[in-house]
Amino acid sequence: MKISIIIPTYNESNNITATLAPLQTWREQGHEIIVVDGGSTDNTLSLSNELADIAFQGPKGRAAQMNAGAKKASNEILLFLHADTLLPEYAIELIQNGLTTSQRAWGRFDVRLSGKQTTLRIVERMMNWRSRLTGIATGDQGIFVFKHDFDRMEGFAEIPLMEDVDISKRLKRISRPLCIRQPLTTSSRRWERYGIYRTIFLMWRLRLAYFFGASPERLARLYS
Repeated sequence: MKISIIIPTYNESNNITATLAPLQTWREQGHEIIVVDGGSTDNTLSLSNELADIAFQGPKGRAAQMNAGAKKASNEILLFLHADTLLPEYAIELIQNGLTTSQRAWGRFDVRLSGKQTTLRIVERMMNWRSRLTGIATGDQGIFVFKHDFDRMEGFAEIPLMEDVDISKRLKRISRPLCIRQPLTTSSRRWERYGIYRTIFLMWRLRLAYFFGASPERLARLYS
């Protein structure tokens, strides 16, 4: 089974080369890299051209970008990866073998935040524990899914926030997620920029509000 790795970007020139470079070995093995840019004003797209099979400017908005990338994907499995995230060494094999043996339709990785603060290690454990308990994955955990099941669910809801929570809920109708314990590493820049405790509070506030019916548009304004 081959995998199409879909990466939505927006002004990620500082990160995109470091994300794409380690994927080249898998690209040589027939796996596919698709970069969908949301209208960057830096050189994200030009940096991606040589390191991706397909790199193009799509609609603005992460959900819409990922849907646009999925439409161009030619492989059986889709892996949605943030532009500031590094996969573990054997990620492809872990996905292939995990989906085959578990008979699950989709899954995600445990996450490790890039910063060195001890508090971030606690945050990671909370994120992974919550996801394993609820069966809900977040985008920074590298959601992967069989393409036919993604199409069956009609892709991501094109909303400005919580598209990962929304699709997790719908995919759970097919199966619980495969939770791969080997972590990917995602940037802790937001936590460091806005403060760890402030970010924790904001994330929980947004999720609780979404659970009680707040609109993604209103939540996106709070998140920005």
